[in-house]
Amino acid sequence: MPDPTNPAQVLTRISSDAACLHQTLRVLPADRGASTSALAARITEAQDLVGTALRLFLALSPQASRPSPTDLLLLHRVAQIVKAAQDAAAELTAALARAMENQRRQADATSRRVVLIGPTPQQFIESAADLLDRIPALCDAVSRDRPESPCH
Repeated sequence: MPDPTNPAQVLTRISSDAACLHQTLRVLPADRGASTSALAARITEAQDLVGTALRLFLALSPQASRPSPTDLLLLHRVAQIVKAAQDAAAELTAALARAMENQRRQADATSRRVVLIGPTPQQFIESAADLLDRIPALCDAVSRDRPESPCH
């Protein structure tokens, strides 16, 4: 775990973890949106990412009792990172729920033809990957906004 008092180190970790999870989601098998156990593992990874970003936000918040515009921008960017990671975890959870619903419908079907409604698990996974793709750019933005505290 990176030193929580060193925002640059934590942001590097967040950026790296988000990029790795993004890549993993892009190569998940498209059939049925990947296995439910693989989805559950990716949800856990996304939630770990949320936790890391929230701990960074909490570590930076006390330093901003009378925040400067730069401090507020930093906190805003970290909050955006938290939101993107949380939204990605929610999309993956929706993919898992939809995959399970689809499996249940197929198991309960009396005929071979099953009508599935709404976004597919794969569409939820793609949405999560898109959200995760934003996180490294947000980390880079923090670096640009706060040049005296390089992130990389």
